[in-house]
Amino acid sequence: MKLSEMINKQYGISMLPEETPYAMAYIPFQQEDAKIYSPDRGFVMGTMYPDLDKPFYGSKCGDGND
Repeated sequence: MKLSEMINKQYGISMLPEETPYAMAYIPFQQEDAKIYSPDRGFVMGTMYPDLDKPFYGSKCGDGND
C-alpha cells in the first residue's frame, strides 16, 4: 500500500486539499517508494529525487528560441 493510501485510510485526508485556491502552491506528500539518485549525483543535482529535478532555464523557458 502506498504512503498516500495509508494516510488517507488512517487519517481520512488526501495528498492535496479538496478545494485548492488559484495561485497557491501545494506540495504532495513524498512517496515512500520514490526513486532516488546516488549520494554523489544528488549532491550535484541539488536533490535526491529525480522527480524534483527541475532545470532552471532563466529567460529561455526551455524552448531554446531565446
